[in-house]
Amino acid sequence: MSKREQGFTLIELMIVVAIIAIIASIAIPNLLSARLNANESAAIATLKNISSAQSQCQASGIIDTNNNGAGEYGFFGELSGRTNVRGGTQRISPPVLSTAFGNIANSQVTRSGYIFQMYLPDLTAGGIAEDATGGYTGAAVDGAQAETLWCCYAWPAVQGNSGKRSFFVNQGGDVLATNHNGGTAYNGTTTPPLFNAAFANTASAFMSSPVAANTLAQDNLIWTVVN
Repeated sequence: MSKREQGFTLIELMIVVAIIAIIASIAIPNLLSARLNANESAAIATLKNISSAQSQCQASGIIDTNNNGAGEYGFFGELSGRTNVRGGTQRISPPVLSTAFGNIANSQVTRSGYIFQMYLPDLTAGGIAEDATGGYTGAAVDGAQAETLWCCYAWPAVQGNSGKRSFFVNQGGDVLATNHNGGTAYNGTTTPPLFNAAFANTASAFMSSPVAANTLAQDNLIWTVVN
């Protein structure tokens, strides 16, 4: 009497493969969606932390380029303690923002699938980005305007993969978001938002303009307040 061979039949293997494929088709999209949601939530939380850091920086008066006794807002390099403050030889110590924001490339910081960029105002409240590797050594940032104005954007490093929505915050403290809705999809270093993208679509396009809270913005998108 021959001994029965052990193992799986081809049909059994095909059934197992089909079951795995069905499970993967359900699980993978859910995992990707969860990652997108996690990255977006992290970006919102980070912008709120940046807002708090800016408030601390301005209140401390450590940046005062016009020497009038009123503190000014800072760039990532300054807030993270990586660079000297504008017009001075000292650094913010301890830093008011995570030192991870000292890792600046092309004036931007990448964290958890999102790119962050800070803007401070010039004399006419136009947006000035910090130096490529952090901080600021130029003369365009206006001290008086920087006492009251700043803004920061966060957008996906890879649109649709690391995130979908883009976010914005300024001295007002409200975080705004856009889902693009067929408009410009901000994406990595190739398609970043301009400094005035989230401001109201009016004749003036400056950092002193109202933000586009639930209205049409300069980039022709609707930015809504994140609750």
